[in-house]
Amino acid sequence: MDIDAVPQEGNATLGGHRKAMYARDAEGRIVIAPSRGWEAEEIVTSHAVDTLQAQAADALAQVRAGTASPLAYWMYACRMDVALLSQTSGFWQWRVRRHLRPAHFARLSASQLARYAEALGKTVDEIRQVPAA
Repeated sequence: MDIDAVPQEGNATLGGHRKAMYARDAEGRIVIAPSRGWEAEEIVTSHAVDTLQAQAADALAQVRAGTASPLAYWMYACRMDVALLSQTSGFWQWRVRRHLRPAHFARLSASQLARYAEALGKTVDEIRQVPAA
C-alpha cells in the first residue's frame, strides 16, 4: 500500500487514537504511517465486541442457573475464549473447558485460582463470584 492510500476515514472503536500501518513512501521504502482506520474495520470490530458481550450475557445466565462456573462469565467479560484463556493461564484447553463446569471449578486450588485471576486481571475473590443483577 502506498503512503497516500493509508486509510484515514476514521474508526470509532479506536477512540480517537491512531494506529500504525506499514506503507511504501515515494522512494519505495517501507515506512510506518499513522492511520485513523476505516469503516470496514470499525464494523468488524463492533460486531466482534457485540458477539463477546452476548456470550458474556449467556454465560452469566448459565452461571446463575448453575450450569456454568463463574470462570465462564469472566472469560467472556474479559474478551477471551478458551484458547486465549488457556494461553494466558498456562492450563491446557481441555482443563479450561473442564473448569468452566461448576463442580470442577469448586475444587480448584488457591494456586489454580490465582493463575486464572492473574490471566483475567482480576482478584481471586472476583473470579469466584459474578456481578449482582
